[in-house]
Amino acid sequence: MVLSHPTQYYSPWFQWLRAHTDVEFRVFYLWDFGIVKQEDPFFGVAVKWDVDLLSGYESEFVPNESKRPGAEHFSGFRNPTLPARLESWNPNALLLFGYKWASHLRAVAWARMHSVPILFRGDSHLLGRPDPGLRMSLPLRLLFAQFAAFLYVGSANREYFERFGVPARKLFLAPHSVNATLFERGIPANRDGASVLRLQLGLKPTTRVMLFAGKLVPGKQPVELLRAFQELSPIDTALVFVGDGSEREKLQAMAAYASGTAGNALIRFLPFANQSEMPSRYTLADIFVLPSRADTWGLAINEAMHMGVPCIVSNRVGCQRDLVTDGETGWVFDAADPSALKNCLSRALSDISSGARRGEIQGAVLRRIAGYTYAQTTEGLLKALASLQP
Repeated sequence: MVLSHPTQYYSPWFQWLRAHTDVEFRVFYLWDFGIVKQEDPFFGVAVKWDVDLLSGYESEFVPNESKRPGAEHFSGFRNPTLPARLESWNPNALLLFGYKWASHLRAVAWARMHSVPILFRGDSHLLGRPDPGLRMSLPLRLLFAQFAAFLYVGSANREYFERFGVPARKLFLAPHSVNATLFERGIPANRDGASVLRLQLGLKPTTRVMLFAGKLVPGKQPVELLRAFQELSPIDTALVFVGDGSEREKLQAMAAYASGTAGNALIRFLPFANQSEMPSRYTLADIFVLPSRADTWGLAINEAMHMGVPCIVSNRVGCQRDLVTDGETGWVFDAADPSALKNCLSRALSDISSGARRGEIQGAVLRRIAGYTYAQTTEGLLKALASLQP
């Protein structure tokens, strides 16, 4: 496996895969971000994940010689010794995560030269984008033709692969999933943590909470969310932002400017939260909101849903078609309609105001997310590997 760096989403899957299957694998990491404390360019703060990302499976870090490491540009992963490390381990197949960087293409070239079949996993989609022309389509068709199998994460991702010529026989569903054991409902420590947060934020026990957690950057539309919430100004309801990023100062200024307005809605801010801190944040929430126009999937939705929290998403969030059905497991709005988000917030608050309706939605949320676990993801991988046999 070739992956950019250890993440809180993939590493627990690798640990599960090693513990529950007989698949032998090694992960070749191209960067040590998240293991060594470094500044995240989007959060704008130094990050080191506080969960174990390396034990329980075999891995190694391939030296990255990029002067500016990271996924923001083609040369962010420049690992000239990667082919030698792959050849030394001598895999029967290569699982590649991503293709837009120098080292990933180097891995493709090595695998083709040595007749090693390549499995590809990505989560791109074309939601909200114009139809790609020949200039984009032809290179991707040529690249994808080099891969023996594709692990698609959801329906929008499958359509993306199909658009660039991938045949159905090469497509295997391996849905995006998260460490469900970390996001279990009813754990006392999570309830206690949420109670502490309420006190810290000055919120009454009866105050409903809409939660946004993630990078405060334009693509995730936190400013649009705050504006819609302020226009709606719901009674005894707070909007809580968890995270950091380039939009934080603007958000705080907008909240401060309206703070003296009669009937002003409650706006609160919490800083970036590490992975072990997130369950208490989700426990605090009545509704989770991801108004993004840029997320290829939105794994925070998986986390929130495992804890029974219904979600609001835009129709450009990659997971929407699979996880969030409007009026059933959450609420969906059109990212291109300026008034749609406000109306969606209003509908959601109206639905959860009824105990019976709230229970109905929560039950649907838990049933839907039950199909998005490491077991289901692994099933897709195993089917893809079996397809490589002559």
